[in-house]
Amino acid sequence: MDYGAIDEQVARLHPEIKSVAERFVLLRIGNMRGLDLALFDFDYDLTWAALMFDSQGRALGRFGGRDADTAGKYHSLRGLRYSLEQAWQRFERGRQRGDDGAPRPVASGRRIEEYAGAQRFSAKACFHCHNVNEFRREEQQAAGIWQKDFVWVYPEPASLGLTLEVDQGDKVRDVRAGSPAAAAGMRPGDVLRSLQGHAIASVADVQYALHRAPAAGPIAVRWARGGQEHDGKLQVAAGWRESDVSWRWSLKSMKPEPQVHGEDLSDDEKAKLGMGSRRLAFRQGSFVPRAAQQAGIRIGDVIVGVDGKQLEMKARQFETFMRLNYRVGDEVHYDVLRGSQRLKIAVKLPS
Repeated sequence: MDYGAIDEQVARLHPEIKSVAERFVLLRIGNMRGLDLALFDFDYDLTWAALMFDSQGRALGRFGGRDADTAGKYHSLRGLRYSLEQAWQRFERGRQRGDDGAPRPVASGRRIEEYAGAQRFSAKACFHCHNVNEFRREEQQAAGIWQKDFVWVYPEPASLGLTLEVDQGDKVRDVRAGSPAAAAGMRPGDVLRSLQGHAIASVADVQYALHRAPAAGPIAVRWARGGQEHDGKLQVAAGWRESDVSWRWSLKSMKPEPQVHGEDLSDDEKAKLGMGSRRLAFRQGSFVPRAAQQAGIRIGDVIVGVDGKQLEMKARQFETFMRLNYRVGDEVHYDVLRGSQRLKIAVKLPS
């Protein structure tokens, strides 16, 4: 289910979710302006997300998430219903404990319009979710504290070796052999209870917990199997967060721009060039940026590498690779095929 489908069906309260959704006060938000970012704290690169709160601003649950290729990978109305039901049960348990007594201040954090980057926009401009990440990165870069590791956010369950059911986001469908989840003793059919103390009912809950997990070391996990509760540790090594982030829209504004872009060659076209299907090879599109044009890049040139590196990735991933591994002002040498010619074309990456 893609973003447009779930957004419309949720807005219209599809029968699958209607009875449980109507227990909540419903609010549809399409503009980040004015929102407390300490309260509306989620993966800002998603095309669609749902958050459930109690009256005191405590998060009862989250729903959404995606992988690198599919925006609606974890979207299903049945899964959303399950997440809503679990959130409501948490609310009821809290009420029984008396946790909803005297109101306390709702989280107070920055608003998007307080970032320096927001000042480039008009006072009435609509801010998209991804703008939050863009403005934060600009602020960190200006302060000299930004690091490449900052892009590895909201890791997928797959990073631990877990595949979760779409319609019940806390139920384990598969455990990858040799993974941290397998080493901890988890099995298909297990039901996740918590990660790092965060209650789990959806993939979005898992990603929120993993976003706050350590860069290396143990991650506390609790799960249920056959009516019994189990506790364990997921041991993760440095670099476990790294994944394909080329889908993240907030990275599209990051400098430097690669100056080359286009569509991937088909597997047959690569085979005729003596390349494997995973090798980087894309045909330069109809617009050639000025720096590349001046250097000699032409429409239809086939880009197969940079600085002698034979990379295994798609054109989309290559664009992100360049943004993360090169800086404005660097001179790069693109490996180019033009008919029977093999060229190295030097391009200085502009600001």
